[in-house]
Amino acid sequence: KYRDIQLVLTAQHVAEGSLGDRFLVSTAHEQKWGILIHQDRLNDIAVLYIPVEFEHAEPMRWRPNTAIATVGQQITYSGHPSWHSLLSFRGHVAGFETHPEAGQQIILQTYGYFGCSGSVVYDDDGKIVGILWGIDVSRSGVQENIVWVSPIQNLNLELALVPLCNGLPEKPRACR
Repeated sequence: KYRDIQLVLTAQHVAEGSLGDRFLVSTAHEQKWGILIHQDRLNDIAVLYIPVEFEHAEPMRWRPNTAIATVGQQITYSGHPSWHSLLSFRGHVAGFETHPEAGQQIILQTYGYFGCSGSVVYDDDGKIVGILWGIDVSRSGVQENIVWVSPIQNLNLELALVPLCNGLPEKPRACR
C-alpha cells in the first residue's frame, strides 16, 4: 500500500504488455483487476494499480530499503515455484553482480525456481529489498540456489505514478 492506493510490484516479464493493460490479481479469496501503470524492461520491474481494493487481504505498506542490501543480510520472499501454491523462502544476500545495462543486481543464496519471478523480497524489518527476476542457468543446468534481484532503488515510485495520477479525475493522496 502506497499512501492511499493499492499497488502490485512484480517483474516486468511477468506483466508483459502495454501500459493500461489489465491483469488478474488473485489472493486465496478474491480476484481483482490490476492495471499496468509502469514497466521498466531494463530493470525488470512493473507496477500494477488495483483500483478496487481487496477486502480480505491486508496489503503490506510501501517501505523500501533506503540503501542497497548488504552481504549476509537475511531476506524472505514468497512465490509460486513450478506448480506449487504460495510458498515462502528465507535466505541471505550472497553478493552482487553487475548487469551490462541495468547495473548492480543483488544475488541471493536461497531457493528459487521458475514461477518465483516477480516476488517482492523483504528484509527482517519488513523493508523491501527488491524484485526477484531470475535464477542462474548454466550449461550444467538450473542453479536454483543463485537468485537474481533488481534492487528496489531501481524503482522511482513517485515517477512511476505520474501517468496514473495525470489520468485520474479525482486525485488520491498518493498523487498529491
